[in-house]
Amino acid sequence: MPADTTGTVPSNANALLLQAIAQRRCVTAVYNRMHVKLAPHILFTKHDDVFVDAVTLLRDGQPPREIKLGTFKLAGLKDIAVDEDGFKTDAIFNPHDIKYEGVTLFVVEPN
Repeated sequence: MPADTTGTVPSNANALLLQAIAQRRCVTAVYNRMHVKLAPHILFTKHDDVFVDAVTLLRDGQPPREIKLGTFKLAGLKDIAVDEDGFKTDAIFNPHDIKYEGVTLFVVEPN
């Protein structure tokens, strides 16, 4: 019987997000059963879990009503893929925010 992998982070999730952040590339994924396109800005840990803060560009094919930086738990991101589209670091992102202090794994370079 296969092991239950519900809630586990896909084995390549960290690598894909590191690649996307380093190359300033968007990612597509499924989060809470919705297809999303994200501009990932930072990968960090919190309570021994890995998170990504990203700007949501599309949610089920539609742009969000407002641009904001969202926090996504890697365990909740499914079917992650690096997209062809690039992005610019958004002004709403503050890499010096106290919540990232001492827990940053990788951060996008400023434009």
